[in-house]
Amino acid sequence: MEFLSPERQKELEKELDYLVKVKRKEISQSLSESSSFGDLSENAEYHEAKEEQLRNEQRITGIVDLLSHAVVVSDSCKKRSNVEVGCFVLLKRFQNNLEEKYQIVGSGDVDPFAGKISYESPLGSALLGKKKGHTVGVLTPKGEMRYTVIDIM
Repeated sequence: MEFLSPERQKELEKELDYLVKVKRKEISQSLSESSSFGDLSENAEYHEAKEEQLRNEQRITGIVDLLSHAVVVSDSCKKRSNVEVGCFVLLKRFQNNLEEKYQIVGSGDVDPFAGKISYESPLGSALLGKKKGHTVGVLTPKGEMRYTVIDIM
């Protein structure tokens, strides 16, 4: 199962629309034009267009499959008492008492520089289901990092 933000869902739907309505037509035109260049066994333009068609259809299939099996999560967790995918979590790191804010997201929305971590990551998976005040430990190359959940937003 894949979790998607509403924004990521819209991005994928927009890409799918483009691939189906625009890209398919462009590739079809390329195939028609290049097939008129003669012997197909030696026609590089035709073979390139066929490869592009294959890549396009594979991407379409991948997006359709992803959208049909994905769970779209809201980023509003204000009324929830447990950390879930989509929630923002304010943590305090034991080692230095610094507060850090993360959003738990699906793998398609990960952006560590924006504080978006996957629910499958060591920290993300450790936080799932936790409540305010709970402490989690995560093994890193530098040793165990311990965090306390300060707030769920």
